[in-house]
Amino acid sequence: MRLIVGRVARAHGVGGEVAVDVRTDDPEGRFATGQVLDTDPAERGPLTVEATRWHSGRLLVRFAHVADRTAAETLRGTLLVADSATSAEPADDDEFWDHDLVGLRAVTATGADLGVVAEVLHPPGPPLLSVRRPDGGELLVPFVRAIVPTVDVSAGRLVVTPPDGLLEL
Repeated sequence: MRLIVGRVARAHGVGGEVAVDVRTDDPEGRFATGQVLDTDPAERGPLTVEATRWHSGRLLVRFAHVADRTAAETLRGTLLVADSATSAEPADDDEFWDHDLVGLRAVTATGADLGVVAEVLHPPGPPLLSVRRPDGGELLVPFVRAIVPTVDVSAGRLVVTPPDGLLEL
């Protein structure tokens, strides 16, 4: 499975660096010197990481063969993609990759079908599971242990114990 690990936001300076919106929990690993990232659109890559540094809370990346600001500007909006097979297993049993959660059936503790996890959102605060309801609607479930106490990837389901009012939102 292909994972989006970042998006080129804009060129930075005149030397070919780009500012990257990071979309991975492991930016040091995904953007390590020598890493090769596929791109979407594909014709802009693959890109090989030459150097990285943090500046004002944003990751700056220099890719091989991107020598100046003009070349860096052509990458604006490019999605940076890696293969999920290169992901290390989460260190903790309570940690999951987004791609492991997408597609799981969400049920209540009594077995009522809530729908299927369509996406994992990362706003400020805890992640939210976007669950596509059987009726076509959307349910946003905070991905915290108190509300999602059980995740069984091998069985293809997770259990939601919703607080009062969550299902009515």
